[in-house]
Amino acid sequence: MTELLKISLPDGSVREMPQGSTPADVAAAIGPGLAKAALAARVDHGSGAELRDLNRPFEGDAQVALVTGRDEAEALELARHDYAHVLAEAIQALWPGTQITFGPATDDGFYYDVMAPASREPFSVDDLPAIEEKMREIIRADKPLVREVWSRQQLIDKWRADGETFKAEWAAELPENEELTVYHSGQPGSEGAWLDMCRGPHLPSTGKLDPQAFKLMRVAGAYWRGDQNNAQLTRIYGTGWLNKKQLDAHLHRLEEAAKRDHRKLGREMDLFHLQEEAHGSVFWHPQGYQIWRELEAYMRRKIDAGGYREVKTPQVMDARQWEQSGHWGKYRENMFVIPDEVPNTEDEGPLVSEEAQWMALKPMNCPAHVLIFRQGLKSYRDLPLRIYENGCCHRNEPHGALHGLMRVRQFTQDDAHIFCREDQIVEEVRKFCELADGIYRDFGFTYSVKLALRPEQRYGSDADWDKAEAELRQAVVDAGLATEEYGWEELPGEGAFYAPKLEWHLTDAIGRTWQVGTIQSDRVLPERLDASYVAQDGEKHRPVMLHRAIFGSYERFIGILIEHFAGKLPVWLAPTQAVVATIVSDADDYAQRVVTQLEAAGIRVESDLRNEKINYKVREHSLAKVPHLLVVGKREAEEGTVALRTLGAEHQKVISLDEAIALLKREATPPDLAAAR
Repeated sequence: MTELLKISLPDGSVREMPQGSTPADVAAAIGPGLAKAALAARVDHGSGAELRDLNRPFEGDAQVALVTGRDEAEALELARHDYAHVLAEAIQALWPGTQITFGPATDDGFYYDVMAPASREPFSVDDLPAIEEKMREIIRADKPLVREVWSRQQLIDKWRADGETFKAEWAAELPENEELTVYHSGQPGSEGAWLDMCRGPHLPSTGKLDPQAFKLMRVAGAYWRGDQNNAQLTRIYGTGWLNKKQLDAHLHRLEEAAKRDHRKLGREMDLFHLQEEAHGSVFWHPQGYQIWRELEAYMRRKIDAGGYREVKTPQVMDARQWEQSGHWGKYRENMFVIPDEVPNTEDEGPLVSEEAQWMALKPMNCPAHVLIFRQGLKSYRDLPLRIYENGCCHRNEPHGALHGLMRVRQFTQDDAHIFCREDQIVEEVRKFCELADGIYRDFGFTYSVKLALRPEQRYGSDADWDKAEAELRQAVVDAGLATEEYGWEELPGEGAFYAPKLEWHLTDAIGRTWQVGTIQSDRVLPERLDASYVAQDGEKHRPVMLHRAIFGSYERFIGILIEHFAGKLPVWLAPTQAVVATIVSDADDYAQRVVTQLEAAGIRVESDLRNEKINYKVREHSLAKVPHLLVVGKREAEEGTVALRTLGAEHQKVISLDEAIALLKREATPPDLAAAR
């Protein structure tokens, strides 16, 4: 009699199954409902769980957890991978001779890189409707997705025979000793069957996809293997979901995101601009820089209250300093490097001599803060020493990665470093958690906290990493943040090369998350840069250096605020808090008196006395996202009132000037000052 397999399930039960059984057989044995709902399985044969196809046979006794649509993260990953394969199949069905390359899942969908046949132009957005319809046809055909193991030579021969030069090139580089797999869409050898090279796993069939839950979004150029010296391909992007409701919600979020795009709003509100002459750096206009100034003043009040000492450090430092810190070896390609000698432009020859010494614009502030710490002898009584800087940094980001305010080359960090003793670390991190919590709440953000743990490539001993990770973990527990409410999670392998870090991920008004604040516990840099203090025992000891930021950078944080509030910034942050607009010229004198009284109350106010219709003025100032419009005419001038129009409100209200001043003064008070009253 054939020995039965023992299949352990998450509820603790064990099922005995015949040799050759699959997770699909387990699902069917449990019940028809699960058999229909099952999409894949997490299978552990004793060496760790692996996500597998539902129809892949067990190789022995195993622990099995069936994956259904309720396991949304895994189900979405599977679905998006399958949508990519269906996309490639549809394109080749419509245009035989198209070459396919790779098609991975992405955070919100999928893409596939393809090369159109020589008989036609590269694919464009005009082709997307036909491709979508063909994809739906393939999904509705409910074609089985069948896994097979092939040899490397089989793969090479197959792709060469089919004219798939890109796939053949890739197959030739695959290791011979690895299990190489292909997936058939349709039974192998049957009419209409299609094949792709893939590790998997996949859904059981194309029919597990919802034909109404995907949409092709756009096309872009891409180079084979990301190298601009290689052939140019067409990348077709799509978004894919488990059902139409999810798709509709996503498309709505995209629509909202387009309305909130900080680049668009920045133009409409006249806040800033970018141009090629300073690629990756921001030209702040008066209105935009007013937001910056308010944020800077707010942060200074918070850090002053937190016991920080503000400093200012040089923009340019000698390369030897960056060599000692470790950045020259690890980060030089992202640094702007300059010679320390200005060449004589009248001389012939190279602009930079071979003897020139090198310097660099600072990409971060931490080495300079260590140099400040090292000035003068430090005692254990001086610690913790909290050094803060609104530090302007430069990083040589790739052109293609730059994105408005969100990713720039010149930026200013709300950067601080806390030099402390070992016994002070947990308390200092706890205090920072409380500081960050108060600041994010002042801006109306909710957030989650993550602990990024040691990466494979790192400085420092395992003992130091154990200690640093435990300290950060304990501080979060002491601050009450290591809970489900705060989305507490540990992220293996995602720490910096010199330290683990806590990350704050903000959630904005339309559900997007932004990683902003961090604090890192670093024992490496003080050692490399020879920072020390005299301890109670009279000996020199290394301080621990806590790197921390809350905004991250002013540029990016302002971009996030603009999108979070859709340009309708809180009154205290709005560059212009009120506009006094006249209906008729007879009210000009009264309007000027209103402006004078508002200015005396500390309100940032402008007047609009133009000979334009009031509806035109309302539209213009609404587009500029001015929070309050005070409309005055002959009647308001006689009665000492204003017609107050608040941005986003349906109706205006007529109130006395004193009431209006009190209301605006209250709303224009920054939250930290309002709380202190």
